[in-house]
Amino acid sequence: MRIFYILLSIFLMNSFQAKSQARGPFPGTEHKVYKFYPNPAVSYITFELIKEGAKSYTLQIFSFLGKMVKDEKEITDKRTVNLSDLNRGLYTFQLKDETGRITDSGIFQVNK
Repeated sequence: MRIFYILLSIFLMNSFQAKSQARGPFPGTEHKVYKFYPNPAVSYITFELIKEGAKSYTLQIFSFLGKMVKDEKEITDKRTVNLSDLNRGLYTFQLKDETGRITDSGIFQVNK
């Protein structure tokens, strides 16, 4: 089972690196998340967005199994999310605009 998690982590990190070299999450678009830190996180993670006027976004965080664990509404430029109630592991995030379209996504790790 441990080998499975190691291989899965390697696969996810390789796909994340390939994505970070691309121009954006979808053809013709740019990343909306300027940076997120610290990664790996322990008790909190901060997301900084590229400012685009008065647009607000929704940030959703999912466990590795696909269960939504956090849903942060009305994010405009910077948001710190408390992770103290999450277990150790890999998590994904999705940034959605007002219409519900995914504008950016990524992976981060929680260490405890």
